[in-house]
Amino acid sequence: MGKLRGFVKYLSIFLLSISLLCACSSRDDRIVIKFASWGSKSEIDIMKPVLSGFEKENPDIKVEFMHIPQNYFQKIHLLFASNTAPDVIFINNLYLPVYANAGVLEPLKFPEHEFYPQALEALSFKGILYAIPRDVSNLVIYYNKDMFNQKHIPYPSRDWTFKEFLDTAQKLTDNNCFGISFEEDPLFYLPYLLSNGGGLLPDEINKVESQKSLDFYAALRKKYHVAPRKNESASATMAQMFLQKRLGMYLSGRWMVPKFRQDAEFDWDITAFPKGIEGSIVQLDASGWAVAKSSKHKEQAFKLIEYLASRKSIEKFTNSGLIVPARKDVANSAVFLDGKKPDNAKIFLDIIPQSKPTPVTVDYREVLDNLKTQMETRFN
Repeated sequence: MGKLRGFVKYLSIFLLSISLLCACSSRDDRIVIKFASWGSKSEIDIMKPVLSGFEKENPDIKVEFMHIPQNYFQKIHLLFASNTAPDVIFINNLYLPVYANAGVLEPLKFPEHEFYPQALEALSFKGILYAIPRDVSNLVIYYNKDMFNQKHIPYPSRDWTFKEFLDTAQKLTDNNCFGISFEEDPLFYLPYLLSNGGGLLPDEINKVESQKSLDFYAALRKKYHVAPRKNESASATMAQMFLQKRLGMYLSGRWMVPKFRQDAEFDWDITAFPKGIEGSIVQLDASGWAVAKSSKHKEQAFKLIEYLASRKSIEKFTNSGLIVPARKDVANSAVFLDGKKPDNAKIFLDIIPQSKPTPVTVDYREVLDNLKTQMETRFN
């Protein structure tokens, strides 16, 4: 019996030791950094494996991913206000000035030659870079090639003028179809102003060039009737009207490519925005990753954005077809110019040098709200 009791005691000590060893080995001593981003399900499905790859390469760091699909910047604002801001924040140039001006973002340095300078400019404030770019966003004209063929209309050239643009829109318009899209968000009429020497900011909007451009834009709907009025589009978006073959041309960005690849039951392509007095100029926006100045783990946060902005990671984001990569090596590779629709995908890149970062101010949201109120009567 004595030997048995001794064995049981030994076994108990052994099992306890194993239990303690397992507990110690399972304890997570990694440094935790919080990373916030918006994004659709498809974007998040890309993001999560990228973050897992970062953790494998950096076993001492754990990334706590905060997905905020709605009211993103309102929630980020509250996190900063309550001193609980994430270490790394996905941000765009339209909101960056608010946070940079408030002094809550960390200035950044990065190999600038790897990125389009317009993207770096867009994510800078008062000459200081505050976010490393993932993508650039610009606008092009999508057009229904089948409709052009049926009506025997030549495809728009890259160097077409406003006069040729209007002429084409008129030829495309009939009882069941309109020539060009019309949206009242300033995003979609800013190219009309920029291409003719105007702008949206308070010191620009009253310039003769701006007013003439707004008159032309309103006339597409009210005078020439080549763009649908509100009651003619009803509840359909411009993208839906394009897919329904009710629009011959549609002004939008790269984000529509996956949708059109999947759902368009006709042949389509893209071309550059028409040339005005100043040429063909569309705004260039950018999204990227910033580091909160309040972060207690800046070294690890910098490592994360360096990984996210690497060629390997940007290629994964680009494969979705959703973005125009801000890295020049990825943009000019087969990953972006992959032979899929649109055939003229390189136009997204060709127009970058002439593009202008949206002239954003700290009170830009207020500027936009005022514009929308002012234009309500003008456009309808």
